[in-house]
Amino acid sequence: MKNIINNLRLKDLQPSQFYISNKKIEEIEKWFKEDLSNFDPIPVKILDDDIVMTDGHTRAVVAVMNNINKVPLVLESENLSWDMYQECVKECKKQNIKSPYDLLSRIVDDDEYKNKWDKRCDMMQEEVRKKDKKD
Repeated sequence: MKNIINNLRLKDLQPSQFYISNKKIEEIEKWFKEDLSNFDPIPVKILDDDIVMTDGHTRAVVAVMNNINKVPLVLESENLSWDMYQECVKECKKQNIKSPYDLLSRIVDDDEYKNKWDKRCDMMQEEVRKKDKKD
């Protein structure tokens, strides 16, 4: 059974990525309904006292664009690379990205998204792997 959380606002969620693809936004807008009847919960994890989105950043941004301030959330149950997420959150905060609202100015075309986010994410993963090998 999923642990659904309903009392948090989008402005209380810490992103773990710092760019959003306009192509992904267009795909979500095709099925998005303002009553959220077909909205999968956004997975979150508590890391260092932050409620961090582990996925669903684009869905959160589309909700914000539609003046929705709460969406269904679920506690992340997967065993992910939390060191990697901590690095991503650290970089987000460095870039002053503290909620999905801050991602509104970070919507880029798909090529730029792949260049700025996917490549950066790959680099951060490699840095975490190197650090883990040293420890």
